[in-house]
Amino acid sequence: MPINITMPALSPTMEEGNLAKWLVKEGDKVGPGDVIAEIETDKATMEVEAVDEGTVAKIVVPAGTEGVKVNAVIAILAGEGESTDDAARGSGDAAPAPAQTQQADAPKQESEKPAQASDPAASLDKPIRDQNPGAPSPAPTTQSGERVFSSPLARRIAKDAGVDVAQISGSGPHGRVVKKDVEAAIASGTGKAPAKEAAPQAAASTAPAAAAPKGMSDDAVLKNFAEGSYELVKHDGMRKTIARRLQESKQTIPHFYVTVDCELDALLKLRSELNKAAPLKDDKPAYKLSVNDMVIKALALALRDVPDANVSWTDENMVIHKHSDVGVAVSIPGGLITPIIRSAEEKTLSTISNEMKDLGKRAKDRKLKPEEYQGGTSSVSNMGMMGVKDFAAVINPPHATILAVGAGEQRAVVKDGALAVATVMSVTLSTDHRCVDGALGAELLAAFKGYIESPMGMLV
Repeated sequence: MPINITMPALSPTMEEGNLAKWLVKEGDKVGPGDVIAEIETDKATMEVEAVDEGTVAKIVVPAGTEGVKVNAVIAILAGEGESTDDAARGSGDAAPAPAQTQQADAPKQESEKPAQASDPAASLDKPIRDQNPGAPSPAPTTQSGERVFSSPLARRIAKDAGVDVAQISGSGPHGRVVKKDVEAAIASGTGKAPAKEAAPQAAASTAPAAAAPKGMSDDAVLKNFAEGSYELVKHDGMRKTIARRLQESKQTIPHFYVTVDCELDALLKLRSELNKAAPLKDDKPAYKLSVNDMVIKALALALRDVPDANVSWTDENMVIHKHSDVGVAVSIPGGLITPIIRSAEEKTLSTISNEMKDLGKRAKDRKLKPEEYQGGTSSVSNMGMMGVKDFAAVINPPHATILAVGAGEQRAVVKDGALAVATVMSVTLSTDHRCVDGALGAELLAAFKGYIESPMGMLV
């Protein structure tokens, strides 16, 4: 019988993706592990492998299609001994069966979501409110008692806004109501819950987990500008994700900032000597260290030396990390992404440098795997190469810290009572005051400054 190939969920929060390219065509034979397509998410382009053996009978979703829902059928395989024509013709008759199976499985899938949150990497791309959801919302039903399938996040947003999920048409797989359906209902003013249900909702609105306010609508903004003086560019998935997470970060995390100046002359001298000593590999130096590579190492060692600052906050526990997994902000077209150097405190500068070059290149090509940018215990954001003197970065939850690095520049300093010139770099540590208070943040920054100004300590 025909085998359906469906749109995979490439991350725990993925609801849809773009089918960028087919790597097979109708009539091709495929087996388990064969790469058959490329899927674009808001962060990366991922390869999709076949899990069954068969012949491609029909490509249902053409290459270049955007907004394909998770679990939607994208292609059909003919099984062993079955002709592709029969499989393609039979797919129409067989289509309702997967839909019924999906609906039957939906309660099980939703009940398993809290278990997924126990995986640190799986929880990172979720909004902050989702990481501490409290008691799950009960599944809504219609007036006839029929269950309405919806995601937990959609139910939570609907509850906060006083919207009845049962009155919303779902655009998810097999009619499932997802976040964007609820947001559309809120914007249009449809699906309001009955008045008798609104009173408890008003009382609940004072709870800490209140819904984040929506941004201004197009109409509210555009009325300020003359017609014809602008053009509209629709937000892509990456920009929406960045906007949502940064808004939630500033609304949820009490930021405070600590800034120090670090002298770089000793570090620049050591960097030059190490690069000159690099062995050749294929007639090229085996590594070429940057200042940023040494900043990553210095922060990783500082987190190791001040373990109380290498933490994450939850409502119930302080998560104390055993390694320094340092994310590094990389600018890519349309936004940014933060690939992670795992256990950076244990790696040599040359290893960090080569890993960062590989991760940075694949980040710009949107070829990173989710496990390469999800997680981490702290981050570095370096705008020094752009000539920025100093700035304050926004914490990337569930991290408790992020280090903003400015440009190294020659400044007048006082040494031994006399005026001198030194290369100085300003760095600002943003911290989550719930788990890293002022004294602890200052201790972490002092440890970082020590490694930058006495860089030989990074080699032992």
